[in-house]
Amino acid sequence: MEKNNFEKNMEEIFDLPTEIEAEEIIPESVKDIIQKNTDQTEDLEKDYKKARQNFNDLINKGAEAIDGILMVASEGQSPRAYEVASQLIKTVSDANKDLIDLHLKMKQIQESENVSRGPSTVNNSIFVGSTKELQELLKAKKKKQLEQLDQEDLGEND
Repeated sequence: MEKNNFEKNMEEIFDLPTEIEAEEIIPESVKDIIQKNTDQTEDLEKDYKKARQNFNDLINKGAEAIDGILMVASEGQSPRAYEVASQLIKTVSDANKDLIDLHLKMKQIQESENVSRGPSTVNNSIFVGSTKELQELLKAKKKKQLEQLDQEDLGEND
């Protein structure tokens, strides 16, 4: 495309490059987007399972530790041993609460994923043209419908 004198002068005044390289914009394919969502879902599942397993391990080890510290406390009759046992019991109960919270958060995430997907089919129509063309299109459609009705009426009268 040939440039006019004005464009040439503007390029010279503002020290603009004379040729601009166009970059090709490559849209992300639907498959790539779906793959990313699938990867995120798989990562979420793996993290959930790992966190759940860690909580279960902590709870089990805590229960064993409680049994051991209670035996030490009952044999030694030490107030400090009972204090440690009570703190350990509280820690294990907090781990149980955290495990339940983990379940609730996972459920909320799954529900929000289901809700955020939205409708799978969207039916929106856009007319691209002038208002005159739109009126002509509507008149033609209305005329066609009237002709069909007339033909149906003639068919019934015969």
